[in-house]
Amino acid sequence: MSFELTILGSSSALPTSKRFPAAHLLKVDERFFLIDCGEGTQIQLRKYGFNPSRIHRIFISHLHGDHVFGLFGLLSSLGMLGRKVPLHLYGPEKLSEMLHDHLKYFGPLPFELITYNPPKDADTPFFEDEKITVTAIPLKHRTKTYGYVFREKSRPLNLRKESIEQYGLGIADRVRIKQGADITLPDGRTIPNHLLTLPPYVPRSYAYISDTLFDPDLIPKIREVDLLYHETTFSGRDEKLAADTFHSTAPQAARMAKDAKAGKLLIGHFSSRYKDHTALVEEARELFSQTEGVSDGDVYSIPLRRSS
Repeated sequence: MSFELTILGSSSALPTSKRFPAAHLLKVDERFFLIDCGEGTQIQLRKYGFNPSRIHRIFISHLHGDHVFGLFGLLSSLGMLGRKVPLHLYGPEKLSEMLHDHLKYFGPLPFELITYNPPKDADTPFFEDEKITVTAIPLKHRTKTYGYVFREKSRPLNLRKESIEQYGLGIADRVRIKQGADITLPDGRTIPNHLLTLPPYVPRSYAYISDTLFDPDLIPKIREVDLLYHETTFSGRDEKLAADTFHSTAPQAARMAKDAKAGKLLIGHFSSRYKDHTALVEEARELFSQTEGVSDGDVYSIPLRRSS
């Protein structure tokens, strides 16, 4: 029942001796979602103990090099490792074109690449299965760019074990109770669902906001996420430079987290002009105290909790 984020890369355009470019790995119940794939991502996966072959879905925010240069090496390595199962890639419309051009020179691969473009209806999930939904959020950058919001679905209710014997519950009763139904006993008594089940688990969530101008219109789409990552390329004193390059500052990321009522804010994608990101973290914390500046290898887990 894990919901765990590992930072594989936290730099912006230029790698540094301590920071690789953008890449995050989200583990949800032993399934792995790779989000962006900057240069050296496969090295970071191995460094932090992850088997690249276990990744089946990759989400690319946009096609600037610091977010995709690692993808080509990763694909090549997966081929050499003998991968046979398909790899699903989600991203801007030209992602498939880029991959097609690359494979003209460095293909073919022994596994299928399946690409997906964001749905035109912003409320339609980009990806969905029985446990999670992923929505794509258009961002304001110099090229077509998307953020991604990962939200767990509500889990079935847990039946109190003592209720089974106490009320003589059969299999059909148990199924209905887990779906939220009350039950009526043979003697006519109705037992409300909350007396038969434990409080439900609260679904967990993570939002990844990649390169973008500060955009308050995003707030409803990321409201009350447990964990918000928002790019923070620049300090507040460089706000004009941020606007000119379609990026955000530390105070702007903090305003987003505060107004969206996020649980925790993670800031990264730091410009290499800042040798120490401590000042950027302090700027953000003035507006939103639950702020952390990410470094490569950092891990953030969201524990399961029941509703009160």
